[in-house]
Amino acid sequence: MEHVRIYANNGKVADYIPALAKQQPEINAAAFYHIDGHCVAAGQTKYLFTLQSVSKVLALAVALMEHGEDAVFSRVGLEPTSEPFYTISKLELEKPSKPINPMINAGALAITNMLCGANSEEMVGQILQLIHKMLGDTSIDYDQEVAKSEYESAFLNRSLCYFMKQNGVITGSVEELLDAYTKQCAIRMNIQQLAKIAAIFANDGKDIHSDEQIIPLYYARICKTFMVTCGMYNASGSFAIKVGIPAKSGVSGAIMGVVRDSGGIAVFGPSLDEKGNSVVGIKLLELMSKHYNWSIY
Repeated sequence: MEHVRIYANNGKVADYIPALAKQQPEINAAAFYHIDGHCVAAGQTKYLFTLQSVSKVLALAVALMEHGEDAVFSRVGLEPTSEPFYTISKLELEKPSKPINPMINAGALAITNMLCGANSEEMVGQILQLIHKMLGDTSIDYDQEVAKSEYESAFLNRSLCYFMKQNGVITGSVEELLDAYTKQCAIRMNIQQLAKIAAIFANDGKDIHSDEQIIPLYYARICKTFMVTCGMYNASGSFAIKVGIPAKSGVSGAIMGVVRDSGGIAVFGPSLDEKGNSVVGIKLLELMSKHYNWSIY
C-alpha cells in the first residue's frame, strides 16, 4: 500500500453524496483471500466502507437465482457501454428502452426492482441474506446514514426510474425501489470480508471452506463476465488491458476483483478518478496484475 498511497492526491472523494463526502482520502486498505482459505491484508483492514456499485454484482446474482436468466435479461441488456454509469441517454435510444446492462445505474435499478419482497427492507434483505451466507456473518447490514443521504439526493436515479416506469421496464413504487436501492448500495463491510466474497466468485460460486455451491456455477460466471465487460464503468476497456481481471468498483472507493483459480482481491481508497474509480485501487491492481501475471487475456 505504501507504494500507491501517494496516488490518492490524483483524485477526489465523491462529494455528490453528502455522507460519502465525509470520507478521508488517505484511508486505504487491500486484502487477498486465497481459495484455500488464507487471507493477507494491509492498511486499515477494520475500516468499514459501503459497497455502493459493487453491490450490483450481488443483486444480479440474487435476481438470477430468484427469476432465472431469461426473465432477468428481458429487463436489462447484455452489452457494455462507453457512457457514464449514470447515463439516461441510452434509455432514449434503445428500443425497447431497457437499460443496456445491469452494471449502469439504470440497469441496477431494474435488477433491484426484480428482487422479491413486499417492501424495501425485504428486498435488500435478499442481498443481505446472500452476503450472510457467503461470509458466515449475520451482523453485516447497511449504513443507515449513508442510505438516507443517498435516498435524499437521488434526483438523477429518480429520473431514471420514472423514465423506465413510463416505458414498462420497472413496476411498482419508484420511492420504494429507490429506498431499496440506496440501502443496497449502503451495505457495509471491511476489506477482508469483501475479498472473501470475491474469492467465492473466483471459486465459481462455491464456499471457500465447505465447498457448498452458494451461487450456481453458471450464474457466478455471468456475474464475472459483466465484471469484465462493464464492471469498471466506462473505463472497463482500459482496465481490461492494464489489469485484465473481472472487477467491480463503487464510488465509495471499493473495488472487488476476481483472480481465477487463485482467490479474490479487494482494495479500498475513497479518492476517485474522473470515471468514478479508486485511483489508489486502480494503481495497486495494475502493479499486482503485472507482477503476478493475473490477466485473463
